[in-house]
Amino acid sequence: MKVLVVDDSAFMRKALSEMISSDPELKVVDTARDGIEAIEEVQKWKPDIVTMDVEMPRMGGWKP
Repeated sequence: MKVLVVDDSAFMRKALSEMISSDPELKVVDTARDGIEAIEEVQKWKPDIVTMDVEMPRMGGWKP
């Protein structure tokens, strides 16, 4: 399954990507720094799973 990791922290993007990549059935296709980048990457990669931080600059992961 294709995974997109979204977090404004470079440390968390790397840590989550490494953890997810340890599962042979999951492939991190890309990462994004905020919700706006995430929208672009979702359109490009069509991931099956998106992990997203809730509070990020420009656009966070929670929009009521």
